[in-house]
Amino acid sequence: DIACAISKLSRYTSNPNKTHWMAMKRVLGYLKYTQNYALHYNKYPAVLEGYSDANWITGSNEVKSTSGYVFTIGGGAVSWKSSKQTCIARSTMESKFITFNKDGEKAKWLQNFSKGIPYWPKPVAPVCIHCDSQAAIGRAGSMIYNDKSRHIRWRHNTIRELFSSGIITAN
Repeated sequence: DIACAISKLSRYTSNPNKTHWMAMKRVLGYLKYTQNYALHYNKYPAVLEGYSDANWITGSNEVKSTSGYVFTIGGGAVSWKSSKQTCIARSTMESKFITFNKDGEKAKWLQNFSKGIPYWPKPVAPVCIHCDSQAAIGRAGSMIYNDKSRHIRWRHNTIRELFSSGIITAN
């Protein structure tokens, strides 16, 4: 719950100003107040699912979008990440598609990892990734390329392969 704040503050570790120190004190105060909070894993079915989201460039001084995901098993978080994208997206759909691609790769890794767990239900079910962009989901299943999408062709091939092989599904 502090990943975004820490990510933004970490950009100024070499030269923090008074505003950054005040923000850090606020984060530390939050941690002190919430030190007794914890994740609780319930007896839900052992289903691996993911949640994917991204925002397009939000500020005038930013050039890259922010991506994030969380994967849960039985309702409890097991893997999560929030970071700047490594390339520049030209639209909100592209930003979400790039994130969806990265999350698909993480889902494949988690699914392969779960195959090695002795009591995990076999066969391992496809990982459902929840994405709030129907355009990104549609692009992932599309066989059509055009001049506007050539720069994300390899991402398209990767995500389409994950869909067709039954490793992931989208919702």
